[in-house]
Amino acid sequence: MSSKDWLEKDFYAVLGVNRSASPDEIKKAYRKLARDLHPDRNPDNKEAEEKFKAASEAYDVLADDKKRKEYDEMRSLFGSGAFRRGARGGGGTQFDPSDLFGGFSGAGGAPGADRRFGGSGFSDIFSSIFSGGQAAGGPATARRGPQRGRDVETEVTLDFAQAVRGTTLPLTLRTPGACDTCHGSGAKPGTTPRSCPKCHGTGLISSNQGSFSFSEPCRDCQGSGSIVDEKCPECRGSGGVTKTRTINVRFPAGVADGQRIRLSGRGEPGDRGGPAGDLYVQVKVRPDDLFGRSGDDLTLTVPISIAEAVLGADLKVPTLDGPVTLRVPPGTPGGRKLRARGKGVVRKEGQAGDLIVTVDVQIPAGVTGEARDLLEKFAKLTPPPARDRIEARLRRAAG
Repeated sequence: MSSKDWLEKDFYAVLGVNRSASPDEIKKAYRKLARDLHPDRNPDNKEAEEKFKAASEAYDVLADDKKRKEYDEMRSLFGSGAFRRGARGGGGTQFDPSDLFGGFSGAGGAPGADRRFGGSGFSDIFSSIFSGGQAAGGPATARRGPQRGRDVETEVTLDFAQAVRGTTLPLTLRTPGACDTCHGSGAKPGTTPRSCPKCHGTGLISSNQGSFSFSEPCRDCQGSGSIVDEKCPECRGSGGVTKTRTINVRFPAGVADGQRIRLSGRGEPGDRGGPAGDLYVQVKVRPDDLFGRSGDDLTLTVPISIAEAVLGADLKVPTLDGPVTLRVPPGTPGGRKLRARGKGVVRKEGQAGDLIVTVDVQIPAGVTGEARDLLEKFAKLTPPPARDRIEARLRRAAG
């Protein structure tokens, strides 16, 4: 949610409560709206869907004591006209919130940072305003100091065996990096950028607006603090180019489909000596035509005949490390599971899963000739399965 949303949206009106409403009243109002507007109760109703989203957004702010306090303070300050340009005489033009918050829309930042105001909290923004944009740790300070590079995401598809055993693959990426010709300065080789005469190298221009002092990025140098007179022919003065680089990525044994691997410091390089971002690799695993997987166990279904199920048999099955032989005990029913220990996923720490083999007793669609004669003889020589309880139920139903 952007900071401008906080100014333009009346969350109390959305939930139908007063500004003095208690947390219980807010919760009760939200639950009623959520129940009435839920998409399950209003299929294909776009208006109800939008109202449901608005109610959820309002509750997210008003149900949190800290967010609610900041929201109330911000609405109170801007609603009172405290931020009007030339406000001494009361005849100035209304201050546009986007003028204020546009300078706080920086991207990036550490994961988990508060992004409601571009990575800065409500108090950080106002401390920056009242101190001319030089609040400690605020956006202006961060802009001039070292900045962490952005994170990079990519996707890799592995074969089933590669995911189970682990593998190392070369990964080619095209990401921004420092220009090798000017080493990131943006200036033509043999020249250097000069300090901006308008902002004196600070990158900021301050101006007084009534009782307050506001700072904004210098337009001459675009907030960089320096001016490049002769631009680098390779990067055209930007200091950065898109580079192709290849890195070797180790995928551990047992990596699963959909798993996200983080490689620290392998993302985009930082600015002004800042640390590089991280590389996140999303793993996709191609399914195998024989094996399945359940955690660290591999699974395999093997068909057997009626004779093998009745008499027992030695069953030769494949594994990712070569074939093994499992004993099918006499009288094995369909669906029984046999276990080949240690033939599953082998972890780095030495732990190994198993291969779970499920036997599927195949019933012939039809038999003729001698096979049928033998099967009928077999039926006469073997007693039928016990059906005592079923027959008792049938007798009760008939009586």
